[in-house]
Amino acid sequence: MKERLITSIALIVALLIIGLIDNIYLTGLVIAVIAVVGMYEAKRLFKIDDERVFYFLSFLAVLSIFINPIFIAVVGVLAVSGYVAFYQKDINLVSISLYPFLPLMILFDLYLKTSMGVIGWLIVIIAATDSFAFLIGRNFAKQFFKEGFCATSPNKSWEGVIGGVVRVTLIGSLIGLAFFDFINSFVISFGVSIASVFGDLFESYLKRKANVKDSGNILPGHGGVLDRIDGYLFGAPLMWAIIQAMGA
Repeated sequence: MKERLITSIALIVALLIIGLIDNIYLTGLVIAVIAVVGMYEAKRLFKIDDERVFYFLSFLAVLSIFINPIFIAVVGVLAVSGYVAFYQKDINLVSISLYPFLPLMILFDLYLKTSMGVIGWLIVIIAATDSFAFLIGRNFAKQFFKEGFCATSPNKSWEGVIGGVVRVTLIGSLIGLAFFDFINSFVISFGVSIASVFGDLFESYLKRKANVKDSGNILPGHGGVLDRIDGYLFGAPLMWAIIQAMGA
């Protein structure tokens, strides 16, 4: 518990420093490092042995600091897919280009197209969804729904998920007024909150399929990088897509 608390404080302090500095190159470097470590962990979950794809995508992740990350993401996915088809490799190799490489490139582009403030809003929505879902679920689980949320994550309850999403949508909508009108703020908060639930669920499914407890052990008390960013890998792309659709 002490180890987990120390790691949490260190991560919060690091995020605050990065947010206050608000430098494109520093933010890009941090996201690139997260991408490299995340893909290394994903190789284990997807049971991928081919190191060439990992090194190629790691190179592209670093390159995204200087070149449009969406362009880098498209090149990465298409190049890996072409490599798999040309050499008749395991189709599973495409997986790490889609998860976590693509979502993290979209996250970086979201930052470039909006602001560090919007990234902070994203963090609040996803962190609060997880926290409220846990707290509400712990106190009201199975009082209104007899079945759990789903077999993939048996510890989640419908009460916790619904309660978390509802509360965070309201809170997020108010915070989002700093960037958008209420309707758009509400839509983004609601969508990102739900997406983060399924981001967490997807990573849980991957770990169950790989028969591991955590995606890695780089973060003492928390597991791996993917264990910490799973909600963002679904939430950030959806926020990016909604903002693009709004024409903002």
